[in-house]
Amino acid sequence: MTRFDLSAQSGEITIRPLSAADYEVWFTGFENRGPSQNPYDDGKMDMSICSPEWFEGLVAKHQEFALADKQYIFGVFNESGEHLGMLDVVTLERGSFQWCEIGYLIHNQFWRRGYAYHALQALLKLLDTELNFHRVEAHVSDGNEPSMGLLKKLGFTYEGVRKNFIYEGDAWVDKHIYSLNLNEREPN
Repeated sequence: MTRFDLSAQSGEITIRPLSAADYEVWFTGFENRGPSQNPYDDGKMDMSICSPEWFEGLVAKHQEFALADKQYIFGVFNESGEHLGMLDVVTLERGSFQWCEIGYLIHNQFWRRGYAYHALQALLKLLDTELNFHRVEAHVSDGNEPSMGLLKKLGFTYEGVRKNFIYEGDAWVDKHIYSLNLNEREPN
């Protein structure tokens, strides 16, 4: 079977698809999360179903999505091999658009160290040079100022609010839309 195996680096950060061998560091990253620090942070999570066998199924599902060009999911790792978080890319439209949406999660025990910035720098490089996307969107919850600031620092443009855009937590919520056209991005 073909395997999706793209990786990239920025600073001391490497992003790459998860493999079955990542189970221990992946589990430790989630298990060591602190309590929720704001409304956008899940904090400690119930990891009781996350056995090595369950994880192998997760890795296989990630591969299936990537090989079908539906979704690309990357683990974020530092030079020591610690699992810092996850990135995901959803293909919204190919053809004349080459358009995707990104999401990102850094475990809260690793916040405020520049890891999200470097992880997203590496991701943008892959989206442009390897996955051939043109337009990248990020959808941010109202009030999530750290995420909004990060996107601006990366060169994203604020486009506005999509009202009642997504169903989260038993309600339809607004999302702030940020976009970046990769052909207009300054190379780094």
